[in-house]
Amino acid sequence: MDETEEKIIKLTQNGIPLTPSPFRDIASSLGLTEEDVVTRIEAMQDKGIIRRFGASIGHRDIGIIANAMCIWNVPDGQVEDVGSTMASFEEVTHCYERPRCPGWEYNLFTMVHSYTREDCEEVAARISQATGIMDYRLLFSEREFKKTGIRL
Repeated sequence: MDETEEKIIKLTQNGIPLTPSPFRDIASSLGLTEEDVVTRIEAMQDKGIIRRFGASIGHRDIGIIANAMCIWNVPDGQVEDVGSTMASFEEVTHCYERPRCPGWEYNLFTMVHSYTREDCEEVAARISQATGIMDYRLLFSEREFKKTGIRL
């Protein structure tokens, strides 16, 4: 990684400017063109320096305060199909298969965010109905300790 790439990372790691032309603004501060900045970001992704470049919404800041990890006991032979169905729900932001552990029969995990606990419960009930998986629990977040990525 060269010095310019490091500067680009430092300028973007806490979020890009909320302006109509954020990459042009970054480029201007570095004496580059907007195309140079975008090309360098893409090259850093290709080299694996940047794993992904995406948006993150501060869901608590906009009132989405009910967060439920839905844990599901899915028969092993059905995980692919059931997981695809669960992931297709727009309310599901994450869907993961995890190994079962002794005393822990749950192997599929979905994360649901909403405005109320009741909304999360309703989403889980709809997912259960759509998949036929009745053995599930909801684990609600009580508080958020940290939400940041790696920083230079």
